[in-house]
Amino acid sequence: MTDTLAEAAVRAIACLDLTSLNDDDTDPVIEALCRRAVTPAGPVAAVCVYPRFVPLCRRLLDGSGVRVCTVVNFPHGREDAAAVAAETRAAVDDGADEIDVVLPYQAWLSGRRDPARAVLEAARAAAGDRTLKVILETGRLMTAAAITSAAAAAVVAGADFLKTSTGKTAVSATLESAHLLLDVAAAGGRPVGVKVAGGVRTPAQAAAYLRLADGVLGTAVGPDRFRFGASGLLGALLAVLGDGTAGPVPRSGY
Repeated sequence: MTDTLAEAAVRAIACLDLTSLNDDDTDPVIEALCRRAVTPAGPVAAVCVYPRFVPLCRRLLDGSGVRVCTVVNFPHGREDAAAVAAETRAAVDDGADEIDVVLPYQAWLSGRRDPARAVLEAARAAAGDRTLKVILETGRLMTAAAITSAAAAAVVAGADFLKTSTGKTAVSATLESAHLLLDVAAAGGRPVGVKVAGGVRTPAQAAAYLRLADGVLGTAVGPDRFRFGASGLLGALLAVLGDGTAGPVPRSGY
């Protein structure tokens, strides 16, 4: 049965990684983000911030049910596995529940697959039991073959989620790229989720992604199998539910 728009909005809020990844983010900006993370319709899945804000979010969100997510190797996807491991360990030590690591997509596209795999394996080892999401930057991989091969390698390396995008490139999430990642996740042999990030701004878009995920994964997905990475989506979802306390419109379109 297809969700109504209001039902989809409630589901999308529960699957939302409320995100602020602006170079000029400050403590007050992140404090405001954390205040928005517990909504009248329930908490979002996580807040996603730069590593320097993890301790602040950990303190502000303690006991809220909202997880703290951060990014490493972001946004360009360096090939230095040792540096990625160190960055990941530091984030875990600071209290991050989830790590979003960028695949070295330029290396992958140029055929240098081993260094790219080494980065993912280093992040997996350093993350320990924390949730690891691999950002594939599908808008740069572009072709179905490149996206699918990179996603499959991420699953082999131990990814818990496959994520479309950093939100920092011209092309971010699309239904087509999400479908490819969902197909790989469904064939993973273990529970693997998908996170779409960048450009998801309206309840109708969110509902379309949820329908797609439900269809491919064969279940009504929740935050353990599907996420939205977004900053501007929350206010629109709450508006569908008739709530006027969404807070200020974020500065970023991510």
